[in-house]
This record gives sequence, C-alpha cells and structure tokens, in this order.
Amino acid sequence: MNTFEFSNLKLKFKMLAKNYLQAILKSYSDSSEISENSVSIIICSNESQLKQFDPRPKLVEKVKGAMDEKNGAVLSFFAEKQYLVVVLESQETEKWRLTGANLFKKLKKEKIDTAHISGLHQLSTDSKIGFLEGVLLSSYEFNKYKREPKSNITTISVADSSISDIELNELKTLINAVSLAKTMVNEPQNYLDALKFAQITVEAGKEFGFETEILHKKEIEAFKMGGLLGVNQGSEIPPTFNIMKYKPTNAVNAKPLVLVGKGVTFDTGGYSLKAGGSMPGMKSDMAGGAAVLGIISAVAQNNLPFHVIGIVPATNNMISGNALVVDDVITMMDGTTVEILNTDAEGRLILADALTFAKRFEPELVIDMATLTGASVAITGSFGIAAAGNTQEQMDALKISGENVYERLIQLPFWKEFEELLKSDIADLKNIGGPIGGATTAGKFLAHFTDYPWIHLDIAGAAHINKATGYKQSGGTGVAVRLIYDFIKCKIEASK
Repeated sequence: MNTFEFSNLKLKFKMLAKNYLQAILKSYSDSSEISENSVSIIICSNESQLKQFDPRPKLVEKVKGAMDEKNGAVLSFFAEKQYLVVVLESQETEKWRLTGANLFKKLKKEKIDTAHISGLHQLSTDSKIGFLEGVLLSSYEFNKYKREPKSNITTISVADSSISDIELNELKTLINAVSLAKTMVNEPQNYLDALKFAQITVEAGKEFGFETEILHKKEIEAFKMGGLLGVNQGSEIPPTFNIMKYKPTNAVNAKPLVLVGKGVTFDTGGYSLKAGGSMPGMKSDMAGGAAVLGIISAVAQNNLPFHVIGIVPATNNMISGNALVVDDVITMMDGTTVEILNTDAEGRLILADALTFAKRFEPELVIDMATLTGASVAITGSFGIAAAGNTQEQMDALKISGENVYERLIQLPFWKEFEELLKSDIADLKNIGGPIGGATTAGKFLAHFTDYPWIHLDIAGAAHINKATGYKQSGGTGVAVRLIYDFIKCKIEASK
C-alpha cells in the first residue's frame, strides 16, 4: 500500500519542520487494509449509485428525500452509524473542491481520525482531483506560535483503482507547495526577513531539486539596482536578490518562463506611512515572492519538463533617517530615473529592477506577481486577480488556467493614455500616477522595464484574507501557485 503523507512538508529547515496539513491520504488495493474503526464516506449523485454500497434503507430514504427537496443538486452530510454520505450532482470542479473542504470540516468537527472513501471512481478525473484537492487545501493549519496547538490528524483511505499513484503523488507535491507559500506569508517579519527568505530559498532548492543563486547587498550594488536599494535604505536588514533556476534536459520550451515575485517582507509604507488600520497584515506583502518559490518547488519536485526561472527581490520597507522620502529621485538598474511621490508605492520599484534583470535570460514569457495596489483590491476583492500585459495570446491561456483552478483573472484596461499619468517634470518617470486607475498605472510603470512578452498579476486582494471561506483559511492563501502550475501543465500538454 502506498502512503502519501500530506501532513509533512518534508523540509529540513526549522521554519517548515512542523506539520501544517492535518490530513493524511492513503491509497489501498485491498479492502482488508481498511481499519474497522474507519468511517465510511459514500460519494454519490443519485439513489441508484447509493444503493450500490448496500447502505441501510433508512439512510437511502434520507438521501433521496434531500435530493428530491433540492431537485438533485444537493450538498449534504448524513450520519448513519458508520456512514457519512456526500451527495453532489455537479460537473463544476470548484464545487467538488468545496465539497471536499466541507467533508474535511465535518470530519474535524466530529473528531474522526480515520475515514474510507467509496464511489470516487464514479467521478471524472477533474472532479476526483478537485475533491481531494479541497480536502487537503482545507486541512492546512498554521499553529507554529500556539503554546498548546490542538490538531487532529485525519487519515483518509482511497482505492488505488480510483486514482493512480502518479496523480496522488503530483497532487501531494502541489498542495505541499501551496502550503509552503501559505506558511511563508503567515510568518511574521521578525522571523521572515530578506535574509531568512534567502535561506529558505537555498534550502528549498536543495530539497526539491533546483539551482539557487543569492545576490547580497554588494552584488546588488554592483548591478546598480536603485529600486531595490532605494526601498531598503530605511532598513537595518540588508536586501537579497533571489534567483531560482530549474532546467530539465527534456524541457519542451526552448526559452524559459521567468517568474518574478515581489518580496517585501513587511511594508510600513515608509514615510508615506500606512494609516487607518491598514498596516496589520503587511507581512503578506511578500506573497508574490512566496508564490514564485512555491511554483518552482512544485515544478521541480514533480519533474515537469519545463524550463522555469524564478526571481524574487526581497527587503522590508521601513522608516529611518536614511529612508527614501517623497521628492527623492533614484536611478534604476536600466538607467531610468524615477521621482518618488509616494514611498508606499515601493513594490513596483523593486520589481522594475527584477524585470530588467530578467532580460538576460532571453525569456519566452515573464509573469510577475505582486501584492501591488489597493486599487486592484477594489476591483477584485478576494475573489480573483487583476491582470495586464502585452501578449493577449498568453493572457488568454492564463485566463483558462485561472478558471481551471478558480483563481480567476480580470484584465485591466491598458490604454496608452495611462502612460501620460506617470510623466515627471524632473525625471523619466513618477512612481505613482495619481488617483485614476491606480492598478493600471502600476502595471504601466512595470511595462516600461520590459521588452519581452510579459504578464503582470496584481494579487493584492487574493493573497491574504481575514476570514476563512471554503478551502481557504484566514491568512495566506498561496494564490498563484496552482494557477501557474496549471498554466505550465497546459503548455506541456499543448507541446505533445
């Protein structure tokens, strides 16, 4: 019997040594391997499917009554001694994810430590994967700083005839990568600073099988990365520039996909200080960087035949006598001069240097991801991602992946008139465009530093949430990990 332990990220460094997933998934090939104390979970969408499992008549009547009441579209749980029944009639993968999440919550509430799933073979591949994905995503729990954490690990058995070992293993790796991103976002700044981010990157590379290169302050100065150095001026902690490379010998892409992530480990706003209670949660301002690390970890560990490079400039944004102030002018890596009109528009400054650096890899496509603007949150809320770019074909492909994993994209208007808002009287650019189209002008600022196919993802609304919902916990969500992983998988499939 193959056992896949989703509860352990299997990373050797201290930050992630704890178990954060509270579900263990096992595959079985013989019913005798199932514990007698295991609760049976029957998945069905009609009465005839339910009867295949020979449940008690009373249970059948309960299920039938609920299905009749809801016209066949039911999501319900019924406890009948050893039976827990999940009923759902839907072809939507997202509904199956939510079903899996609700099931895990029910098991946790009832303090059930072992369960056996029947009926999974009746579902499509997407529905099966979505269901198990929902179970596992919802089982994440960040309790590192609890004095007495209380967690019940639930072991779930699934027939190996329902899902292959390869599918299970891939799912395990992907959810672990999402959990890695979540955990990094949830870590406070007094633990996870730019130096610690670099340490984690190196250890992840060793563990998952990709190369890493860390540029420290002297190297960053040598590259004249004025954006990263400028934002870091107010900090006692030096910046890092983290480079991750995964290039398998059988890569289907001749030129790499380059992923750039914003790595601001805490954002005070600098002298344009965040006010009105908007500073709590700013440890999540490195969610883009965490996503990049999560993506490349999953791709490398699953040995996907795709050349991927990750770049994360990391720093915090603090106040001191040396910090940037409004009206300062800085010079970026490519020589562009930028007038600082808001020190809280710092993410675009460090990303601009990273986008310039990306040119040396002659990329097929660059995707940046960042918690960049409050303006994007006003557009998407926590329900999706604001996107812009210069390649509609790639954007359309990414939108499809967004629907597949339910991390949906809304494309921003990107008209040339927005560029006028960034013109400065004394420098090449201003770092903000004013009150109009803030999410778009941030994207336009980044576009200045690109001369290759490029997509920008503003994940500010979806990267960190205050209230748990569905399979998402409060705190870091790991958004963009599953999105880009699916995008890469689709590229690989299209190459066949």
